[in-house]
Amino acid sequence: MTEDDDRGGMPWTPADFARQVQQASEDAVESQQELFEQFLSANAGGMDGMSSLGPMSMGTATFKTRVQSGGRISIPDAEREALDIQEGDIVQTVVVPVKRNRSDSDD
Repeated sequence: MTEDDDRGGMPWTPADFARQVQQASEDAVESQQELFEQFLSANAGGMDGMSSLGPMSMGTATFKTRVQSGGRISIPDAEREALDIQEGDIVQTVVVPVKRNRSDSDD
């Protein structure tokens, strides 16, 4: 019996696979964090800074909203209209907590 037979024909062990998935996940988070930091620095610089994001500057909106029951959030009317978002559309969100409305005793 070969080593591949012991692993059910898989070219790697489950531990190796888990490490690869973990590394890919960490790389993805790092890339998203870098993009988000670019986005934040572009917003801090005004509209001139937005040009550094190229295509990202079109078709996006930044707004604050309150988390409702069940974790739901709402996209304000103006942003939905500007981005032509309609019921049933799929959108991608980046969530950054701005303010927490709870006391330390709730932890």
